[in-house]
Amino acid sequence: MIKIRTFLALIFVAFVILLSATLGSLMSERSAEAIEEEIGLSLAGTAYQMSDKLDNFMWSRSSEIKLLTQLQPLQEANDPRAIQNLLDQLQSNFPSFSWIGFMDVHGKVIAGTGGILVGKNISERPVFAEGIKGSFIGDVHEAVLLAKLLPNPTGEPLQFVDTSYAVRNAEGEIVGVLAAHLSWEWAKEVERTLLQPQIDHNKGFELFIVSKADNAVLLGPDGWAGRELTLGSLTRAQAGSNSWALETWPDGKKYLTGYAYGDGYLDYPGLGWTVLVRQPEAIAFAPVNDIKQDLIWAGAVASVLFAGIGLITAEFISRPIRRLTRAADRIRQGGATEIPETRGFKDLRSLSLSLRSLLDSLMRTEHALGSMRTAAFRDQLTRLPNRLALERYLEETIETFDSQTEALSFLYLDLDGFKKVNDTLGHQIGDILLQKAAKRLQATDRPGGITVRLGGDEFLLIARNPIDRSYEEAQRLSAEVLKLINNPFIVDMNQLSIGCSIGVAFYTGEHRNVTEVIQAADECLYLSKKAGKNRVTFQNDDLFAS
Repeated sequence: MIKIRTFLALIFVAFVILLSATLGSLMSERSAEAIEEEIGLSLAGTAYQMSDKLDNFMWSRSSEIKLLTQLQPLQEANDPRAIQNLLDQLQSNFPSFSWIGFMDVHGKVIAGTGGILVGKNISERPVFAEGIKGSFIGDVHEAVLLAKLLPNPTGEPLQFVDTSYAVRNAEGEIVGVLAAHLSWEWAKEVERTLLQPQIDHNKGFELFIVSKADNAVLLGPDGWAGRELTLGSLTRAQAGSNSWALETWPDGKKYLTGYAYGDGYLDYPGLGWTVLVRQPEAIAFAPVNDIKQDLIWAGAVASVLFAGIGLITAEFISRPIRRLTRAADRIRQGGATEIPETRGFKDLRSLSLSLRSLLDSLMRTEHALGSMRTAAFRDQLTRLPNRLALERYLEETIETFDSQTEALSFLYLDLDGFKKVNDTLGHQIGDILLQKAAKRLQATDRPGGITVRLGGDEFLLIARNPIDRSYEEAQRLSAEVLKLINNPFIVDMNQLSIGCSIGVAFYTGEHRNVTEVIQAADECLYLSKKAGKNRVTFQNDDLFAS
């Protein structure tokens, strides 16, 4: 037959496992739903912002063309040179206008930016045929007449959005049409501006702009332009809904999709563009899966912990019974007849106190271990990240580093004049000066960068920037560091002035070993010292003084 101790232990373990599983499942589902909703709304918000920016931009440009029709040279339509000057000025202020032209009532181009199409008759083109009726805004289309006349450095097919307005004289008579071709490249720039902050922190974001007329992709990832999309989110967006959905795309994969419909801005009616922002399901819901796993592990740990407590509790409950059993056996065998006094409840109370003490001890130990781990990555004097933290930063950064679009700037610097302060006023003043200098350096940290104390009065600053701006940003950061360090320090009522020498090197796709880049920055630092200190030397660049 089963023993009482075993029976109690099994009952206790089963209860704890069931309770942990129930609570864990409930918390997991609630948390997952809340996070999924938050992520989905975030994508929907991004899609709405893009849609709003597109409509706002189109309203601004079409309003500029409309406003231009009110100017006297256009209304009189008798001075092609004056009209030409006006059009050239507008294009120079707004480069997104690839071409602006003025046609007479017969469709002949009287003036055009860059002299393009002047003298040509484009009366059959929609930009004239529809514009002379009052106003016209056309959807995205490939260039026809302008394909070979406009510069095209990329070699890709040129795409435009057309807008045109009829021009009337003082008597209200139509004297011509003012038309403009907006380069579709501006939409790609809006996309980069809007999505780049999220792309820097997340992976897999992709944006689509879809035409209402034929559901064709106007702007999207490589290979998508011109393809027709059939999605439930697209249908809902065109019906006026701005939201998000998890759905299967034509490639058979599931994506979390935020969608928004462009219904115009102020008096601009809009072209009915739908903006879709998608992210692969696995990437979008990664935080949800992490929480579920954490809850599963927490439930498993809790089950094991409380199962142990259940076994101990069962042992203490059954012990007095076993003592009585042994005493009864001794009496049956003719031994001592004394029955032991049982104090089971006191034992259980003692156990609970012991367990609480043990838990408190474990928590203190865990806190101490956490503090030790944190201290291991911090310089004890300045509290800046140390060499261990630098190694961890480089491992994590290089793992996600895009060598095609990014560069790391390494600023290796040494404090000029610090040794004199340390030797003259003592190490205590020197330590305080180092702490103040470190605080100023840390204030220059850029997102994705780090400031490290290498030892002594040597520091390393790392900045992560787009590759086309890395040199300019490194110059700006170096100038900022020089200015901060050159400002006087007040230490123990002493006004102290020091400088710093800086060497700068860059890590790009051409480098395979980051150590070589740090060494190059160190060598540039040596050149700054040699050239007179308190200056910056860039790798393969001339010195420039502070």
